[in-house]
Formats: sequence, structure tokens, C-alpha cells
Amino acid sequence: MAKKQTRSKQRRERRSFSPEFKADAVKLCKAGDRTIAQVAEDMDLTETALREWVKRAEEAPMESSTAPLSEVERDELKELRKRVKRLEMEREILKKAAAFFAKENG
Repeated sequence: MAKKQTRSKQRRERRSFSPEFKADAVKLCKAGDRTIAQVAEDMDLTETALREWVKRAEEAPMESSTAPLSEVERDELKELRKRVKRLEMEREILKKAAAFFAKENG
């Protein structure tokens, strides 16, 4: 029994998980046939991490990334892309102007 406690208190190497993996783990918890602790043990996760994933999923439900954009969203995306392109061009012009004046004064 003492070995098990020692083993469980050892720090494990930090791992990262994909959003899909996290969503699947949360779905298992919400299915209701197992507790979060049981799902965490089955998936070799820490209970704390899994509880945090469930909490985040409840606070801000994930939207489906496969949902098509509405006409308004498409128009907004088009406008934002134009704006980003213009701002990037302006930034490049300002960089060149700053380099020119730095060279002129230096």
C-alpha cells in the first residue's frame, strides 16, 4: 500500500492533449454512466485536469468548426481580411520610413 501512495505522489511528465481528445473526455463525463474520477482513471488523466476541461466546456460550449458561415459572417470575414491586408501594407511603409529617417539622421 505504501508503494502505491509513493507512486501516485510522483510528479508525472507534463503532457498535452488535442482539443478533440479533450472534447471526447468531456463527452464521456457528461454521458453520466461514470464519474469524472472513473473517466480520468480509465483515460490515464489527472482528475483535476479533467474537471477543469469539463468546467471550461460548461462555461463556453465549443461551436462546431464544420458549420458553414452565414452570409453576414462571410461578408465580415471578407472585410476583415481587406483591413488586415491594408494594415500590413501600412506597417511595412512605416517600417521603411523609420529605417530611411534613422539612416538619414545617423
